[in-house]
Amino acid sequence: MARRFVSLTVSMMLVLFLFMTGCSSSANPQGSGDQVELKLGFYSSGASDAKMQELIDGFMKKHPNIKVTTETAPYGQFFQKLDTRIAAGNAPDLWLSDGVLVAKYAERGAIKDLTEWIDKDLNKEDYYGLDFNKDAEGRYWAVPQGIQIGVLFYNKDLFDQAGVSYPTEDWTYDDLKKAAAKLTLDSKGKNADDPKFDGKSVSQFGLTFFSITEGWFPVMKAYGGGVLDPTMKKSIIDSPENRQAVEWMVDGMKRGIITDPSDLKSFKSPMEVFPSKSAAMRFGIYARVLAANESGLNHDVTLLPKGPSGKRFAPVIANSWVINNKADDAKAKAAWEWIKYWVTEDEVQSEWAVLGEAVPVKKSVANSDAFLNSGNKKINKQAFLDSFEFAGTLDTNAVWNEWVQVFGDNVDRAFLGEVPVNKALGEADRGVQKTLDQFYQK
Repeated sequence: MARRFVSLTVSMMLVLFLFMTGCSSSANPQGSGDQVELKLGFYSSGASDAKMQELIDGFMKKHPNIKVTTETAPYGQFFQKLDTRIAAGNAPDLWLSDGVLVAKYAERGAIKDLTEWIDKDLNKEDYYGLDFNKDAEGRYWAVPQGIQIGVLFYNKDLFDQAGVSYPTEDWTYDDLKKAAAKLTLDSKGKNADDPKFDGKSVSQFGLTFFSITEGWFPVMKAYGGGVLDPTMKKSIIDSPENRQAVEWMVDGMKRGIITDPSDLKSFKSPMEVFPSKSAAMRFGIYARVLAANESGLNHDVTLLPKGPSGKRFAPVIANSWVINNKADDAKAKAAWEWIKYWVTEDEVQSEWAVLGEAVPVKKSVANSDAFLNSGNKKINKQAFLDSFEFAGTLDTNAVWNEWVQVFGDNVDRAFLGEVPVNKALGEADRGVQKTLDQFYQK
């Protein structure tokens, strides 16, 4: 009897011990003080690297059981290596993805579905950009680190010299082109409205844009067109709306008002045209504020114009944190702690906002002086926030890079006057659909 009592007592103590251990483990996502090494990857960008390390150090102080090691490289090199490492199964546990690549990683099974954690730990109404990482099935694959959103930049000095009123939020694309004509000058100082204007010797363009985000995509969307349907698997390029939009662009390029692909080759970079004062206006994401400030431009920003039916569209790139789908449970939970630290902590959001690289994710910080009145040069940063009302992604999917290349190659031929707009769009439509089918109909 005594033996049975002792045995029962020991058993009860063992059960109690296991119960208490289990409770302790569930209260701490990483276990009872177990150390977790988290490999964090991000593309380096000069001055911001020091701030990133400072924030990482702050995170480790708050989470002494998580040791963060970093893997960085310049943008192009980082993503080239990342693709190789994903294929080899040794990518970082957590990395900063260009917003246009999130769908690629998600659809190829490289990153973790974050829907459950976002629903549990984040109030979606507190943040900008969460839905830009949501797929057609409603699953969330990433949390924004910082947001790039397109607006219209303009050089106030060049407007003043031409006697042209600054852009307003009521502008249509036709208003933009009319003003751009007066701001376009040839080598003799004649503007594009002058009968003696020489479009072959333009010294100052009214408008510069290039590529997708800061070029043709927002125009097509504002005109009611686009590239892909909501499934992101079918091309809708060959449409009357897109023809009207591209004809608007081609007309401006033929007249010398808008930079065409050959014009851009005379600059070190397409992004150099506006900061070098060679164009009065440009479409630009928030990151372009840095270059404009560094160039000493007397500039400001406003909303992108309206299309013929009054529709607006602002392109968005939500550069985001993603978690490696192959990270073990402890590392994935540690990575989620980092993401929560980044987006929920006002101090973290404010310190990153001061760098001026992106629109903050947390709405309360974006709508505060930490963002709206940061920096020595005061511009209308409210325009970036107001643009969220009509913002959208760049029709991103698993083959975004591939279809953008196909579309760009075809539309550039129209921009250069080599083929009619109808032909360029028809060939782009077929080429993009072939690219989509090669991936989605395997």
